[in-house]
Amino acid sequence: MPHTLTNPDGLNDPTGYGYSHVATTTGDLVLIAGQYGADATGHLVSDDFAAQVDQAYANLGTALRAAGLDYRHVARLGTYVVDHDADRLAVLRDRVTRIWGDRPPVQTLLGVATLALPGMLFEVDAIAVR
Repeated sequence: MPHTLTNPDGLNDPTGYGYSHVATTTGDLVLIAGQYGADATGHLVSDDFAAQVDQAYANLGTALRAAGLDYRHVARLGTYVVDHDADRLAVLRDRVTRIWGDRPPVQTLLGVATLALPGMLFEVDAIAVR
């Protein structure tokens, strides 16, 4: 199935790290690469977990809009949390509820030792459906 790779304005250029942000297929699936708490230059916005989560979900929204979609189109989330605990789970539950209400997408959460860059505490990827 042919696909188009996109790196939307407003998100850092990830090609130096060996990936693209959005893969749009000729079918119904849109794949969003892991988004983290970075500004448009790729720098972490904070060392605070909640601030990184907020920025990561904002970046996910930017990537979705670049494909002509929004959060309602997300069918699956993959979430990755450094030093996962009950407090961090509560932050995630709050943010997911704010965005998706009582209809959250399916989700797999993995607690991990580290992520790709120093200081990253959270990352989220998504599969969306047109």
